[in-house]
Amino acid sequence: MSLPLILALVWMLAANVAALLPSRRSHWPAAWGLIATGVPLVIWVAVSAGPWWALACLVAGASVLRWPVYFLGRRIGRLAGFGRDG
Repeated sequence: MSLPLILALVWMLAANVAALLPSRRSHWPAAWGLIATGVPLVIWVAVSAGPWWALACLVAGASVLRWPVYFLGRRIGRLAGFGRDG
């Protein structure tokens, strides 16, 4: 197994541990840290292991960070004009 895939597994373990810890700020600081480290990691996986492994890592990361993905989708939808009109 290559180093980027091992680091992606470590990232997943760290994300799950961060989700288990209690937080007064709704885990947003941890989420921003995971996003900041996860994006370059997915790019590194894509370069070294291929796009299918990078897609698998991206889906796994999105499943852990589902609320930031949800809010990003809402914001993109609003900017594209798909917001509610009522």
